[in-house]
Amino acid sequence: MKIQLVFLSLVSVLFFNSNETIGQEKEIYTLSDMVQRAKDRSPAALRALTRKENRYWQYRLFRSNYNPQLRLNGTLPSYSQAFNSITQPDGSIQFLPVQQNFMDLELGLQQVIAPTGGIISVNTSTNRFDNFLAGPNEVQTRWSGVPVNVRLQQPIFAYNQFKWDKKIEPLLYEESKREFVQEMEEVSLFVTQLFFDYLLAQVNVDIASQNLINTEEIFEVEKKRYELGTTFEDRLLQVELQTLQAQQDLAQAKLDLESSALSVNSFIGLNPSSEVSLVSPESIPDFEVDVEQAIDLAFKNRAEALGFDRRKIEAESQVAQAKGQRFNVQLNASYGYNNAAFNWGDIYSNPNTQALASLGVSVPVLDWGRNKARMSQAEANQQLVEYTVQQDVINFEQEIFTKVKNFLMIKERLNVTKVSDQVAQRRYEIAIKRFQSGNVSITDLNIAQNEKDSNKRAYYSALRDFWLAYYELRALTLFDFETGNSLYIPEIE
Repeated sequence: MKIQLVFLSLVSVLFFNSNETIGQEKEIYTLSDMVQRAKDRSPAALRALTRKENRYWQYRLFRSNYNPQLRLNGTLPSYSQAFNSITQPDGSIQFLPVQQNFMDLELGLQQVIAPTGGIISVNTSTNRFDNFLAGPNEVQTRWSGVPVNVRLQQPIFAYNQFKWDKKIEPLLYEESKREFVQEMEEVSLFVTQLFFDYLLAQVNVDIASQNLINTEEIFEVEKKRYELGTTFEDRLLQVELQTLQAQQDLAQAKLDLESSALSVNSFIGLNPSSEVSLVSPESIPDFEVDVEQAIDLAFKNRAEALGFDRRKIEAESQVAQAKGQRFNVQLNASYGYNNAAFNWGDIYSNPNTQALASLGVSVPVLDWGRNKARMSQAEANQQLVEYTVQQDVINFEQEIFTKVKNFLMIKERLNVTKVSDQVAQRRYEIAIKRFQSGNVSITDLNIAQNEKDSNKRAYYSALRDFWLAYYELRALTLFDFETGNSLYIPEIE
């Protein structure tokens, strides 16, 4: 009976442990896996994609301004029933009842003339008037209309919005596409930081766990020595304190790991209950980076490089707008046919010629220096933009230069820290063996352990700095130096 109870207990323990293992989801990620997942699913990447789509439709809206527009305008209906004041032939006024309806409908095809800023249109329209109080011998319904009409609205010496938009809007759209690639690389940079925060926390847990095991073994050795009378009580207490401190360090390391896991899970959209294990990216890509090449690639691919030219054009546009406000001249011309009839079909029978031409002028005679101030302000702003862009270009080149040099320095430092980690680990292993044989003091062993831990953390910190600099270099140049391919590929419209 006792044997059966023991057997059932063992089966229950194994069953529940297996259920717990199966229920806990464990996912293993490399750096490239996590970067790709962040680009696909993270809220930051989705926001960048939405901004790109918004800018695309903004560009489509701009393009539509230069396409023909077919418009239908009208009033259906305009009914009125009231007593209106009617002026009589002798100048007197009578208040007469009015009950009438007026409807008008116009269909027009208009086209923007981008080089001049004018608008030309071809139109046709129909009007209907109903007098519901007409007598038996009076006509109740009348028609009028324009079978065809050509109109031109042309500002002269004015600011041409269509001309300048054709220069600016394509640059803005091109910038937005490059900014999207930059934002995705910034997502890579941010998730790399989270990746190494978690990886360092994971390393700290491993260090703390191993230190606790080693410290407990040392404590057992020191207790045996104390029992044999070969060591003193203060040394035994010192090792005991170190064991307690190792337990605290492990608890703190696990807490830091949970905090880092929460940050990673929330950013890339993982299940909070899933356990994530990271693979250290110790395989370093081997490529050379030339400073001049990086600067050329940045000017070729980055949105800021286009922004330098676009800001200058916008400043020129503001000067042109100030010039166009000095005086206003508007040419309106129209030619076509119109007619009136009692039946709708008769409008199109023998219509009369309709012609209209007008030239409106608005010129300030005395504006107390308003135009001069407006022009001076626009020209001063243009000069300011020129100077600002010049400085921004210098800062742009300097940033690339600094980041490339920093990347090369980090790459060299990484090799040194890797060797230092290996040396410190080997020294600690030797120190433990010598301590067990009584040839090394506890103080020297602690020094070896601290150096082992600090060099291991320094190696992973250098590894983090390398990959951060790697993705930062990609974001600054929009170029993958590892594969030799550009990250930004112009789309064919």
